[in-house]
Amino acid sequence: MDKKDKEYVLKEVEENDVKFIRLWFTDILGFLKSFAITVDELETALDDGMGFDGSSIEGFARIHESDMIAMPDTTTFQIIPWRPEEHGVARMFCDVLEPNGKPYDGCPRWALKRNMERAKKKGYDFYVGPELEFFYFKDSYNPEGLDMGGYFDLTPLDVASDLRRETVLMLEDMGIKVEYSHHEVAPSQHEIDLRYTNALAMADNAMTYRLIVKEIAMKHELYASFMPKPIYGENGSGMHVHQSLFKGNKNAFFDADDEYYLSDTAKHYIAGILRYIPEITSVLNQWVNSYKRLVPGYEAPVYISWAKKNRSALVRVPEYKPGKEKSTRIEVRSPDPACNPYLAFSVMLAAGLEGIERKLELRDPIEEDIYEMTGSERKKRGITTLPSNLFEATELTEGSGLVKRALGEHIFEKFIDNKKLEWDGYRLHVSQYELDKYLPIL
Repeated sequence: MDKKDKEYVLKEVEENDVKFIRLWFTDILGFLKSFAITVDELETALDDGMGFDGSSIEGFARIHESDMIAMPDTTTFQIIPWRPEEHGVARMFCDVLEPNGKPYDGCPRWALKRNMERAKKKGYDFYVGPELEFFYFKDSYNPEGLDMGGYFDLTPLDVASDLRRETVLMLEDMGIKVEYSHHEVAPSQHEIDLRYTNALAMADNAMTYRLIVKEIAMKHELYASFMPKPIYGENGSGMHVHQSLFKGNKNAFFDADDEYYLSDTAKHYIAGILRYIPEITSVLNQWVNSYKRLVPGYEAPVYISWAKKNRSALVRVPEYKPGKEKSTRIEVRSPDPACNPYLAFSVMLAAGLEGIERKLELRDPIEEDIYEMTGSERKKRGITTLPSNLFEATELTEGSGLVKRALGEHIFEKFIDNKKLEWDGYRLHVSQYELDKYLPIL
């Protein structure tokens, strides 16, 4: 069977000696949640979903309204390859529902579905291809790397290359297609790029990807981290997100007669991203540590601009290759790999659609190195900056009608509350830096 429906799942379970099925979903911060059912409960789960207590899940229900239903999405069924073949284990992502069967407003997967449906009503399908960077460390307590390699380096006794290879093979076993894998700029930093697909499938793939990267590292008694900036003085990890809109089989971003090969739709979409990027940054970069990556000089974008070749710009348009119209896309370079992909894809799509609806005008590209410009030069060119910390970013999000509509009131309010608590915890903490610098002299 090509279609992954109920019959497909039941047949696969029987033929592959699957005894346990893990039901996966995420909280609002993008942490993967799971509970397992036995094969005897599978048919009931596929028909009616499985009940669980949502009161302890971040951003979900309060205690007096805690009953939730996890409804498996059969199209996401995969046998988990790192579990034993005998009495095997499979997984399905779930949509979280209320007991009455309505989609739960606190479910990030539902938020992305709503935004994709908004695009669909305009005739668009939303496709993304993220590049998730990460580090390999010897353990989870100190950021001690495995190598001193740089961009595309093949280092002697390349343990990390073997880890990446094993990870790619396991991703493919899970039905996730991979385009590239390579060493990144910083020592012990790596990247595996997933092949373009629709945004919902990609958000599921990104969640699976992060788990598999960690599983393979743990198997070898190592640790993989998606922390945006784990090492002082080195590049942080980003999640550059390539994205485009299609109408049927036609790429809505392509125009053969335009000097940049970009349609008006694409230009309005980019203008929407640039207009609303300050408001959506707390979703794309949701941790205190995220803003230690977003500083000048470490390849992460800080300045709000677009370009074709300039990688210091926030939005880049990869070079068009003749005959590759379907590859026309934009690349948003500010997100990091520790975000919630369902919410990140939602707010980027919402910003782009707003640009299309309002026909926002796109300024000329900035191809010069923005980092080399003086402050007055940037001001003259109208180049502004991203929020410099989580507090600023959260304040901008809190005042954003666009983000509230994109996420829905429930997720929006829970997310803002969580980020305020995180900032308070950070600003009240006395760091080792402060003790080392100030205690001896003050």
